Amino acid sequence: MGKKHLSIDIETKSSIDIGKAGLYKYAQSPDFEVLLFAYQLGTLPVRVIDLAQGETIPEWLLNALRDPRVVKHAYNAAFEWYCLNRAGYVTPLEQWRCTMAHGLYCGYTAGLDATGKAMGLPQDKRKMAVGKALIRYFCTPCKPTRANGGRTWNLPHHAPDKWELFKEYCGQDVVTEREILRRLSQFPMPEEEERLWQMDVRMNAYGVRVDEDLIKGALRIDQACRNELIDEAVRITGVDNPNSTVQLLEWLSGNGLETDNLRKDTVAELVKGDYPARVQRMLEIRQQLGKTSVKKYVAMETARCEDGRVRGLTQYYGANRTGRWAGRLVQMQNLPRNYLKTLDEARKIVKAQNYEGLKLIYGNVPDTLSQLIRTAFIPSEGHKFVVADFSAIEARVIAWLAGEQWVNEVFATHGKIYEATAAQMFHVPVEKIAKGNPEYGLRQKGKVATLALGYQGGTNALIAMGALNMGLTEEELPDIVQRWRGANRRICDLWYAVEEAALAAMKTAKPQAIHGLIFAQEGDLVYGQCFLTIRLPSGRKLYYPKPFLQENRFGKMAVHYYSVGQQTRKWEVDSTYGGKMTENIVQAIARDCLAETLKRIDRRGLQVVFHVHDEVIIDAPMDVSVDEVCGLMAEPIPWAPGLILKGAGFESSYYMKD
Repeated sequence: MGKKHLSIDIETKSSIDIGKAGLYKYAQSPDFEVLLFAYQLGTLPVRVIDLAQGETIPEWLLNALRDPRVVKHAYNAAFEWYCLNRAGYVTPLEQWRCTMAHGLYCGYTAGLDATGKAMGLPQDKRKMAVGKALIRYFCTPCKPTRANGGRTWNLPHHAPDKWELFKEYCGQDVVTEREILRRLSQFPMPEEEERLWQMDVRMNAYGVRVDEDLIKGALRIDQACRNELIDEAVRITGVDNPNSTVQLLEWLSGNGLETDNLRKDTVAELVKGDYPARVQRMLEIRQQLGKTSVKKYVAMETARCEDGRVRGLTQYYGANRTGRWAGRLVQMQNLPRNYLKTLDEARKIVKAQNYEGLKLIYGNVPDTLSQLIRTAFIPSEGHKFVVADFSAIEARVIAWLAGEQWVNEVFATHGKIYEATAAQMFHVPVEKIAKGNPEYGLRQKGKVATLALGYQGGTNALIAMGALNMGLTEEELPDIVQRWRGANRRICDLWYAVEEAALAAMKTAKPQAIHGLIFAQEGDLVYGQCFLTIRLPSGRKLYYPKPFLQENRFGKMAVHYYSVGQQTRKWEVDSTYGGKMTENIVQAIARDCLAETLKRIDRRGLQVVFHVHDEVIIDAPMDVSVDEVCGLMAEPIPWAPGLILKGAGFESSYYMKD
């Protein structure tokens, strides 16, 4: 007997702001409640159960929620799964499938409404536009007024017409989700990816403990520091509000410093200048007041659940060009680095809320608080963090994919890729590039070239990677580019092979196989969907929706496709080229290597609490070793024969950058 399909959408209420605190704290609120339950079983009509007005979920449907023969579907299914279980409707996660995750896998965007529009759903299948207003009215607390009788919640009987519309809206979400699912089913999501989505949801639901005393101390000290800095700024400038860009620009101009703006990067450059002491100090104060990283402490405090854990830190397939995970709530992907050698001492001072002590010992208080953000994440009681990441994984993957043999040999032996790259570029023995030798200066050039030039970048890529800050001059950058390309001819060949394969797949509509990758046009005749796909060595595919060929701004024929613009956040046309597609492919393979490691850690019975880029953070029992985890990372991967991976790690009683 085949499986039955049950699509579900629920509407809920809670006094917790889900946007700031996340799903898990939202659903753990004492006033959380499921208001409406809309469903569609198979091809039967959509039904809406009005739980808020006393209707109940029938016994057969409660059984279906637990029945492994019934596959449950929802858009952002983590929400339905977690909320239903919190409300007492038991339903196992492994029986759920997420239509949003499937859409992200196929290159679409995250929102139900936006995905429906991107797919070109007919109007009767689209999400209703009135939803946000109705959710605000029924699902979040209202302000008590004399006019509304002092109530804090709007209930169905307060606005019966709105409530009927809300029920219609809930049912329509099921219609939209089912229509999206129908179209996506032509392009299946691999079972391994379904499993990774489930692992992600479980990890997010488990959460990670945060150090409440450190967070409270940091927020208290930050406030004291800000007050002091603002008082000093008022004394120096005499302006009413030294935080005002307009007022401060005017004061600086009157004191001999002309500048168009006071953005972070501008102030960082200005502060290096030679100005009168008052101007110099004011720039330093502006820089310190501009430290926004304390907002991450606020984000942790907002998202912290009653048990002291923050949940929901990652988004499966958040970067849908590569399939990498993205950060949510606290945004783990861009945490400030820590350089302090005395993290333990600094943490003790902050936990004691000792502002004067912190200022006396460390000087720059905002910077010190920034460096301690990572350390606010701590293991469970009686556990430790084991943190491990892949060493130089993108350099390893691109060399393996391109067949750049000398690089593969470096990773198979001593692993000193920056020294070896410099040796290849400047034709000197690698042994000479060692501390104490004049040739050691070449290592910096080998390093910045390795990090910046793998994806067809030129001098601008070197500058973006910080080449000028490393002491290199603009004049020597073109030579570095040429030397790196001369030493890595196979990698350069890979860019052009990737571009040619993509163009050929588009022109001929026939699959093109290169370097273990398969480029193809895929589409369906029923709905007119079309994709350029790249099948990776793991079997996973990268999807470029609605592709077409057109000249790019350089007058060259290029692949164009639709995606969410990084600046506009709208569904719009983008273009790509060999180096950019190579970057997508390499980062996607690196992501698949991380996925293999996550599965191995899971099989070992260990709990990952979050992962960032190529790094995993495990909430481990005291007897688990770093070597054991690094061993899991270095194990050969069946679909990547010859790819040599290496993990490096440490253990700690808090998270940090080692």
